[in-house]
Parts: sequence; structure tokens; C-alpha cells
Amino acid sequence: MNAEAPGRIVLLTASHRVAPGLLSWPAWQMLRTADRVLCAEPDHPQLPYLREAGVAVEHSVPSAEELVDDCAGDRTVVVLVGGEGNQPLTDGLARLGGSGRVRMPDLELLPGSYDLPGARLLDLVQVMDRIRLECPWTSQKTHRGLAKYAIEEAYELVEAIEDGDREELREELGDVLLQVVFHARIAQEDPDEPFSVDDVAATIVEKLIHRHPHVFGDETAETPEDVHAHWLRTKAIEKQRDSVTDGVPLGQPGLALAAKLGSRARQAGLDVALPAGDSTGYQLLALAVRAEQDGTDPEAALRAAARSYRDAIRAAEGHPAAPDNVEG
Repeated sequence: MNAEAPGRIVLLTASHRVAPGLLSWPAWQMLRTADRVLCAEPDHPQLPYLREAGVAVEHSVPSAEELVDDCAGDRTVVVLVGGEGNQPLTDGLARLGGSGRVRMPDLELLPGSYDLPGARLLDLVQVMDRIRLECPWTSQKTHRGLAKYAIEEAYELVEAIEDGDREELREELGDVLLQVVFHARIAQEDPDEPFSVDDVAATIVEKLIHRHPHVFGDETAETPEDVHAHWLRTKAIEKQRDSVTDGVPLGQPGLALAAKLGSRARQAGLDVALPAGDSTGYQLLALAVRAEQDGTDPEAALRAAARSYRDAIRAAEGHPAAPDNVEG
């Protein structure tokens, strides 16, 4: 090994979730001033942009021993590594450094780009694209065929929230997100009215900005009640509905449906007498509307009571109570 100044080895990484060519200024400075720039991947996404910038890249990476020798004389060698890194090279450098027999160059890991918040969503979209193309089950699914899973996943999310289980909550949020990405991927294939997950995101971004003028506009909101009033006004203007009941999904659970209708009537200032009847349905309707007026979610209240009943049944069977009675 050469006994001259040992130089420097720089392992330059770049996030595949950031557009190629968008490197940090320190990364560009390092690439322009290095004595050699190496890359073992001929199809590395950064290569066209480095060539355009006049950076000469050699399409090979020597062994750890050869790389250390090449740095002698205070030379700087940059190795452009992919998302998975270069395990043989880093293992070889670690062995040399640990041997104590070699005067090692300075080793530096230089991130050329960083993931922004939400960047892993790009991975989800890419994985969904591939599964849609290659999985026999996934490739045949339609919006209608998936509808029941959206309902199931939403209920499982609610259960995780009510259980107070943080790990389960994270997993169930992912399952709900999958339904959105899956449906958006299917929607891309529609021959007449296709749209993508980007269109879905753009729509909700536009809606959120429009319905929060106190954040993105000139209006003010001092209390949560002010915010809710803003939301209702803008929503009413957008939808131009004939009735306050328009847009209330009748397929939702009965108690939630009754509470939503009662909420719409109350917010509209309508004094509507509850329909009279002796059946259980009318009694439940009255209880649900009353609960909503008192600020109670009747569905959540009934689920909590049902959990207590479940524990009573388990106790009668001689089992301990299930460990999920925490209100989220």
C-alpha cells in the first residue's frame, strides 16, 4: 500500500423518491471537484444528469484494496451508490479498516438528496402499479368488487382507535390508505373518464384550501365553532343541494344515519318532530337523535356498551375480560 497521504472516499447516495438530477449543492460540489467519480450501475438514474453537467463517471467500482490505493496522494474518489448501497465494497472497506494494517482514507457518506415528508407514498404507488399488472387476483379487481373491503378496513381502523392500540392504528391506517391507492389505480384504466392518484390528491388539496379560508385566505376563525361554520358555508355553496339531507349516505349503520340526519336538521335550524311509532326502530331513532343533540356519538356509545356486554359474557364463561376496553 502507498504510504502517501491517504485521501478520501466519498459514498454518494441519492433518494430514488426525488427526481434525478435534483442533488444538494454539497453533492454537486463534491462531484465537480473529485479526482474520480465511479458508479457500478450503468443504468443509475443520476448518470444522464451528471453527463449533462460535464461530470465524467467511470462505470466500474474497484475492489476495496484498489480503491484505497487509488486515494493515495490525498486524492478524493466519489462512489455513486444506489438505494441498496454497495455491500461488497463497504464490507471490504470495513475489513481493511479493522485489520490495522492499512492506513485508511477518510470515509464519508454524503446524502445527495433527502426524502421529503410523504415520500414513501411514492413507493406505495409504484408497488401498487406492479401488483396491478402482475398479480392474478389484484389485476381482476373492480371498484364494485373492492367496495366491501373499504367498509371492513374503515371499521377495523375505528376499532384500533377505540382500543387505543398505537401499533394496530398504524397498520389499519395503512390498510385504509391501500384502498384509496388501489381504487385510484383501477380508475386509471377507465377508457372514458380515467383519473390517477395524483388527481385524487389534487382534488382533496383544492377542497381543503377552499374550505379553510381562515388558513389560506383572509377570513378569521377564533374557535372550532367558527371553523365548522366556515366549512358548512363553503360546502353549501359548492354542493348547491336542495335539501339538508342530500349527500347523507343511507347505507351507513342505522344509529350513525339517524344521528347524521338529526345533526343536519339541527344545524339548519329546522324544528322537525320525530316520526311517532311503537316499533324498536322509532325508539332507536329517538335515542340516536337525542344522543347527537347531547354531543354523544350513538354508534361509539353502543359499541362501548357492547364491549362491556362482551366482557360480561366472557366472565360468565370463566374467561378474563379482553384487553381492549380503552376508549381512543
